[in-house]
Formats: sequence, C-alpha cells, structure tokens
Amino acid sequence: MALSNQQYESIMRRYEQTRDANRHLMDERRETVLSLIPQYGELEASVADVSLSKARSLLNGDETALPSLHAFLEETRLKKRELLTAAGFPADFLDPVYTCADCKDTGYLDGEYPQKNKCRCLRQQEISILYEQSNIQASIARENFSTLSYEYYQGEDLERFQGTVNICKDFVQDFGKEYRNLFFYGTVGTGKSFLSGCIAAELLKQGCSVIYFSSSALFDTLARYTFDTKIKETLYNFYEDLYNCELVIIDDLGTEVTNTFVASQLFSCLNERHLRQKATVISTNLGLEELRDRYSDRIFSRITSNYTLCKLTGSDIRMRRKLSNLHMTE
Repeated sequence: MALSNQQYESIMRRYEQTRDANRHLMDERRETVLSLIPQYGELEASVADVSLSKARSLLNGDETALPSLHAFLEETRLKKRELLTAAGFPADFLDPVYTCADCKDTGYLDGEYPQKNKCRCLRQQEISILYEQSNIQASIARENFSTLSYEYYQGEDLERFQGTVNICKDFVQDFGKEYRNLFFYGTVGTGKSFLSGCIAAELLKQGCSVIYFSSSALFDTLARYTFDTKIKETLYNFYEDLYNCELVIIDDLGTEVTNTFVASQLFSCLNERHLRQKATVISTNLGLEELRDRYSDRIFSRITSNYTLCKLTGSDIRMRRKLSNLHMTE
C-alpha cells in the first residue's frame, strides 16, 4: 500500500510548516540574545571580517591561513557559548532547532535520492494515514501513564495491576535495547487496552513506529487484501509494514471470527515478527486454555514462550465508571 500523491504532499507540507516554525523560533531567540548581549553580535561580525581576511591570505599562498581560521572559529564558538551561559541562557540556545533531530524535519535521513532512507517520524505519519490509526491517537491523548489510576483495584487485583504497570514501564525504557513482547490477558475491563495505549503513547513520543489494530480489523484487512487478486502489491506492502514496524499492538484478540485463515495469519504474524526481533503487544479477554483451544498449539507455544504474560483481574472498570457517572447525575 502506498500513499497517494495528495497524501504525500500533505505530509511534506507539514514538514515545511514545522521547519518554518522552528526558523521563526530561532530568529526570535537570536534577536533576544543580540538585544541583551551586544558582545555576541560583535563576535559574529568579527567572524565575517576574519574569514574574509584569511581567504585573501590563502589566495596569496599563505598555507597557515586555513588552520589559523579554523582555530579562530573554534575559539569564537567557545566565547559565544560562554557569553550565553553567563547571561543565563543554555549554551546551545542558538543551535538549530529541530522537532526531529534525526532527519532535521525533512522526513529523510542523510543520503542522496534514491539512497535516502525514510525517517521514523515519516514512517509513522504514513502508518497513521494508511492504517487509519485515529482511534489509538485519540485514545492515548486521554489514556496514558500520566492519567493512570489505581483507585479501582484492591487486594490481589491491585498487586497484579501494579506489577503489570511496572513491566510496561520497563518495556518502554528498554525498547530498542532488549527484544520483548507482552501478552495481557484476564477479565473484561481491567486495563489491558489502557496499558497498550500507555505503551503506544510513550513510544510514539520517542519517534518509534507503532501500528495498532483491533483483532477484528487486522484480520478483516488481511482477508480483504488476500482475496482481492487485483491488489497483490497492496498485500505485499501491508505485510512489509506489519512485519517490520517497530511495535505492533493487537487489541482484543478473540473478538474476531476465528477460522483456519485467521489462525494461519496470526501464526505468520507472530512468527515473522519474532524472527525479525520486532516487538508485539497483544491483549485478550481469553484465558490461556481458551487461547489454546481457539487457535492452535503452535500459536499457544509461540505466545507462552516468547511473551511476558500479564494477567489482570478484577471488576469491569468501564462499567463501574458508567455507574459512578450515573449516580453523580442523579
């Protein structure tokens, strides 16, 4: 699956707007510094004068001109940083500002086309458009680690939830350094999808590529692409994204209509991502025995051997919140 020209141009316009905004911020910062630190402007003027003088000397055969210029520029750079810190500014206050330092807000890493590689921030924007990730984007805006609460848990349920939260935070902290997968299972409404969203929110902030699918949407998409012979290239591209994305979240496994096609596709997804050491997070209301009965021994084996199993229990938090809101309005 590929972006249309209109979709690609829309993304590129956003990058241009980001660069313009950051340039404007840089201009404002520079004006502030020059108004408060006159010596800073004098140093900048001296750089232009000395550079011109050394260029003339170099043309006249002075071999020491270039090394001398480099030394002068380094000394001037250090003096400018000293002036900034002495005035209470960070030493890097006038360094270039980038929303994404990896690609410098261009969407592409260093290299000339066609060798250029897409930056992770560009890949995530493509993913968000191609796979309609608006649901997870809206969800993580209100459900993330900063809004996490323990108030609906007690006793053993609370201990399990606290332990799982710690596992999630470790997962995020070690992401990219250690290959891990998570499997949330247990009773309905105990925070499984919420914790998946917390992980997605943190990793998206770090610039990682994340694909989120409800289980039914994932297998519906795979079926649509698989059985339409006119879009084989779309299916190939979808597999490439599904297998290579840094994190895939499959929410509510077991809510889809399960058949041999679904079982086969699920195994392929889990197996390929494991071979490529790509992290996956799965949530389900199924118990482990139900998981084995519904799918297959080899899927059960993949999950129980390659995933950290996190069981969550307790009453349905969503239902308790609804009841609480009803009581408040009475």
